[in-house]
Amino acid sequence: MTDEIRQVTPEDDEVSEEWGRETNEQILGVSACRVDWLGVWHVVVAAQEFFRQDPLGLELRQRVRRAMELVPGVTGVAENNNETWHITGSPSGEALVRAVASVLDDLAERMRNWWPPNMPP
Repeated sequence: MTDEIRQVTPEDDEVSEEWGRETNEQILGVSACRVDWLGVWHVVVAAQEFFRQDPLGLELRQRVRRAMELVPGVTGVAENNNETWHITGSPSGEALVRAVASVLDDLAERMRNWWPPNMPP
């Protein structure tokens, strides 16, 4: 399900490169943008907004962290806030998005089962 990953044109002048996953399901969304003056990739994992400190949220964070640490060129992974990460090193943005998308795909059914019925995933 990770074939919707594409490079997109950055809307911010401070972003030199941006990748995203096009999906109709908010919980499967992930994007990465390279902010050169900070020397980091900024990765946003949409599902983390909804899955926080519950067991599934903790598993999601652990698995996302590990998947990004394994991307070639990554030298550091730090959670910036609830749904964003800062990645240092020289990884490809596409590889970062694919790594996280793989985790989201693997957890998708469990996340959908949790999802409140009155909210679109």
